[in-house]
Amino acid sequence: MRITGFSSRSSACAEFEVTNHGAEPFTYTIAFAFLSDSGREPSSMEQTVPSVAPGRSVKRVFAVDTMHSHTDGKAKGKAGVRITKVRSVPTAEAAPAGGVCPLSGVSVYVDKGDAAMGLRAVGLHLRNCGTQTYRLNGYPQLQILDEGHKPVSSVKVLHGGSAITASSGADGVPQPLVLKPGESAYADMVWRNTYEAGAGDPVNAPYVRVWAKPGAAPMTVIPELDLGSTGKLGVGPWKRDDTMGPVTGGTSGRPAPPSLTAVPRRP
Repeated sequence: MRITGFSSRSSACAEFEVTNHGAEPFTYTIAFAFLSDSGREPSSMEQTVPSVAPGRSVKRVFAVDTMHSHTDGKAKGKAGVRITKVRSVPTAEAAPAGGVCPLSGVSVYVDKGDAAMGLRAVGLHLRNCGTQTYRLNGYPQLQILDEGHKPVSSVKVLHGGSAITASSGADGVPQPLVLKPGESAYADMVWRNTYEAGAGDPVNAPYVRVWAKPGAAPMTVIPELDLGSTGKLGVGPWKRDDTMGPVTGGTSGRPAPPSLTAVPRRP
């Protein structure tokens, strides 16, 4: 991943190139930080490049119109752009953009989550975007992956959140769900970002591979796990999502995001 050109005449325009060095198609999400003429840095902005074939390079242009909104009369000529983060997911396991439904008939994605005093909570969401009824009963199966997409064996995935905190959205007893087309469910993931001296290196794992139920096709999401030295991730059972339509069975839970492509931070 590299920036190949930059212009800031009327708006910020970055040209960049993505090369897939892997053995299968990958979908890339790149975070950019644009500097204004005064040198101030606005919030990071993301661009997704879907399905880059193995051994291929893809060029894209990313433009924003905020470059001059922070000008304050200080020295000019500092405008620029830098890459702050790159994430990649096998295209076969990526949540499609634009409302496209995977061949499996279900889409799995995460919200932005909550964080307070080292405690983290992220919602894992599943939407039946297919044409057939989809049944769930139990917990999603999770595999934690590091930046190189290698499994992290040092972290235990626990059912429920009681081992992480006294009360969390990851609590509850699994109940059968029957999701008709257009209906949704969610499961909470909870962990702590704390570190104990002498416990080894802290674990930071951006990816989680998810199997919604035994035999389901895996999907990979990017919750950005910062697990410290705790070695534990709690996941709750699938629960119905009342905001996306009625679901038979299960218990009510916190609201889920209203769309697949623009997921807001939960309150």
